[in-house]
Amino acid sequence: MLVVEMVIPLTKKLSELFDVRYGNSLELNRLRRTGPEGIPFISRKMHDNGIAAYVELIDGIEPNPAGELTCAMSGNGVLSTFIQNRPYYTAFHVACLRPRVKLDTQELLYYCVCIRANRYRYSYGRQANRSLREILLPSPEDIPKWVTHAPIGHDERLIDSLLKLSSVSAAEGRTDTVGEQRVAVGELFDVIYGTNLELIRLERDQNGINFVSRTAKNNGVSARVKLISDVEPNPAKVLSVAGGGSVLETFLQLEPFYSGRDLFYLKPKVELNEEELLFYSAVIRANRFRFNYGRQANKTLPFLPIPTRESIPLWVYGGVQRQVDRLFSR
Repeated sequence: MLVVEMVIPLTKKLSELFDVRYGNSLELNRLRRTGPEGIPFISRKMHDNGIAAYVELIDGIEPNPAGELTCAMSGNGVLSTFIQNRPYYTAFHVACLRPRVKLDTQELLYYCVCIRANRYRYSYGRQANRSLREILLPSPEDIPKWVTHAPIGHDERLIDSLLKLSSVSAAEGRTDTVGEQRVAVGELFDVIYGTNLELIRLERDQNGINFVSRTAKNNGVSARVKLISDVEPNPAKVLSVAGGGSVLETFLQLEPFYSGRDLFYLKPKVELNEEELLFYSAVIRANRFRFNYGRQANKTLPFLPIPTRESIPLWVYGGVQRQVDRLFSR
């Protein structure tokens, strides 16, 4: 008789692994903002490591210490959890989690993911104010080995490639605000239907070519696939735009790519640098509200109004450089 022994992972309550306390409960509109050199102000945001702004030091209020986790206890980003590697302030309904056991950075990131994985328990506006401490998490002894071996840090080649996208050469004469002149998408770009392939019929290859679909994530890339001998890829340095699905999700594609159904690419009719293309990707995406309730943009995409090239604001140029400087210590 074959006996199968099941190994049940050990779990602990969140409060057994972390000291949980309520944050500062400050209001951003009452604080004085600064540049990235200031104190990070952590809100219930789902992105940007929870940072809503940077603010001046407040007399009489000591920032929370670096090395803690912040966790949103309510809002659309409920249970969004991040490591804070600098002293910080918090908004309302943000919990501060201080590890009670020794955990390295990889292990803290692992627990960020584990806590966030419980978001489904808080649908329909439920808050985690009372139940956060009771959430069950894997015991430190059961953290998978791959977690501690996972590489973290900055890829210098990636940073260098990002810096090459930044340009100030076209910034002369610009203002800080978007100009008022508008033009249809189809007047500034050739609107071209993509290769219209089905991923299920393609052979995946980690070293192959990007397959861009209508997803809103990962720059639109769903997979990498092998080249097809008789199918020419879509060109590089164009914008991919979802006509259906995640309508108007728009991304800059810097490499040739294949695409799925209802996926267009926009080829500039005039020379545009990468930062200008990133600006237009954000502008087109900002029109998503027009396509609620299942509406598609297949027919109307060429007629969407967007700013003319002359209306692009000054802050676009050199923007990639500023973001790299903000995100990475060099």
